[in-house]
Amino acid sequence: MVTATRPEQQVKIGPTKLLINNEWVNSVSGRRFETINPSTGEAICDVAEADAPDVDKAVQAARMAFTSGEWRQMSATRRGELLYKLADLIEQNIDELARLETLDNGKPLQNSYGDLGLVIACYRYYAGWADKVQGKTIPINGPYFCYTRHEPVGVVGQIIPWNFPLLMQAWKLSPALATGNTVVMKTAEQTPLSALRVGELIIEAGFPPGVVNLLSGYGPTAGAAIANHMDIDKLAFTGSTEVGHLVMEAAAKSNLKRVSLELGGKSPNIVFADANMDAAIEGSHQALFFNQGQCCCAGSRVFVEERCYDEFVAKSVERAQRRVVGNPFDEHTEQGPQVDKDQFDKVMSYIESGMREGAQMLCGGHSLGDRGFFIQPTVFTDVKDHMKIAQEEIFGPVMSIIKFKDIHEVIERANNTMYGLAAAVWTQDISKAHTIANNIRAGTVWVNCFDVFDAAAPFGGFKQSGMGRELGEYGLEHYTEVKTVTIKL
Repeated sequence: MVTATRPEQQVKIGPTKLLINNEWVNSVSGRRFETINPSTGEAICDVAEADAPDVDKAVQAARMAFTSGEWRQMSATRRGELLYKLADLIEQNIDELARLETLDNGKPLQNSYGDLGLVIACYRYYAGWADKVQGKTIPINGPYFCYTRHEPVGVVGQIIPWNFPLLMQAWKLSPALATGNTVVMKTAEQTPLSALRVGELIIEAGFPPGVVNLLSGYGPTAGAAIANHMDIDKLAFTGSTEVGHLVMEAAAKSNLKRVSLELGGKSPNIVFADANMDAAIEGSHQALFFNQGQCCCAGSRVFVEERCYDEFVAKSVERAQRRVVGNPFDEHTEQGPQVDKDQFDKVMSYIESGMREGAQMLCGGHSLGDRGFFIQPTVFTDVKDHMKIAQEEIFGPVMSIIKFKDIHEVIERANNTMYGLAAAVWTQDISKAHTIANNIRAGTVWVNCFDVFDAAAPFGGFKQSGMGRELGEYGLEHYTEVKTVTIKL
């Protein structure tokens, strides 16, 4: 174990190699890359860099684990027990994992603990499903007995993002393992450390060799090798819509592997004048600025009814100015740094675009501190639908407040986007709430709340926000094949 040197960041650094077949190995090339502390811009450590030959090795291990039957034919009850054991081990190591997540990702420590609560719940939820995945008996015509089996797809390739490393790992691994698949997972190059530490816990829990293989590496190399691999049966990707297009194209051009995608968003957050205004303002603030704005479902288009627009703007600016930005290990910190220099530069370019196109920046807009990738909470008003900051996913702490007149207008404008991941409405009128929920083209609609997640509630997008659902019973569908068996009596 290596320990980070800064006194407020006494964090144990776990494995920095690749996990293949329950063994920690160097990459075939021997190359390694640095993972950076976004609070300081300094290197934490270096990590093995996977490439296509390492993907081949991992897929071979996963295929052997699948075809041998040790995992696929293991009793469903036992698979569930192993997932429960993993959840228990994560809970026992929650302090270490939370600090590691904050060190590598930059999110406030309190948010890392919040993520881990959802991580543990997710593993336990799907552990409970392991022995409940079942088919049907079907009364077909003639002297036949017909039934269906839900069988595992096979070897699953999974590519996770950097904004919620532990949580996205749990969302991907849990349903795949509960249904009897084996996995090759690529972690995000910006945040490999916490996911690799979970690899140690997977071994400790007693998962057989080859069932879970973890690779750290870059998208254009390791990620592309997974997407194009001819012996991977299913691909699950969370990330940008731009890369989602490439992933789907690669899956089609290779072996037509099944694909589920959770992609970008530009979620409308609609505030009516009859809302509980204090709750709407604080809820909208958290909906945008949570996780440094690095959230695919962030409420980044805040539509506010003209009758309450001025009040909402004034109080939202005041709240943004009070937001505590700084050392993510400080218990009072609400917002840490952006994940890396590339993301920092991207967000700053959107801020410049907003000013250039005529939106009014009422607070923020600048970097903070002399090191790290911190950006002030930024609020724009007088934002028009055609502006870049109202059209494109910023993935940073930039709020765009847009005025609207009535419910029919705001529904049309809210739907005028290529995205459809999430939406929210704030109103005390139940009819308005249902009208918005029924007419917004998005996979999730929150009413008088935002970012409410539960392992039992499915999550995913309409349009170019992706395909398929994660979490809940729906999340199991992508990891099984339905086989029909017909027997003559």
